[in-house]
Amino acid sequence: MSKILEGLKYSESHEWVKVEGNVAVVGVSDFAQKEMGDITYVDMPEVDDEVSAGEEFGALESVKASSELISPVSGKVVEVNGELEDAPEKVNEDAYAAWIIKVEMSDASELDALLDAAGYKAQIGE
Repeated sequence: MSKILEGLKYSESHEWVKVEGNVAVVGVSDFAQKEMGDITYVDMPEVDDEVSAGEEFGALESVKASSELISPVSGKVVEVNGELEDAPEKVNEDAYAAWIIKVEMSDASELDALLDAAGYKAQIGE
């Protein structure tokens, strides 16, 4: 069973969002990191880059595969998790502590299109 946290929003492409005011903290779900195996590299955008909901903003690479990261919201990247550059395995250790980017949302209503914990659990069949 994958760990799914209540109170977060989830995308069908396995990203999670924690809303902090007008900022969306974005990472990948526990389910996604398990599917990938040992994460060896996290490709992230730069601070001040614009991201769009439903579009790629980076990638996770593992021994097994490379997987695009799809932004669940649109807006400007205000922070990236620099720790992951030197320690990508943090995503495997705790997918919900190892956030990837923080986005200042340009349209908070995009959050309505995301799944809650129960909806995400149903999507991954757990």
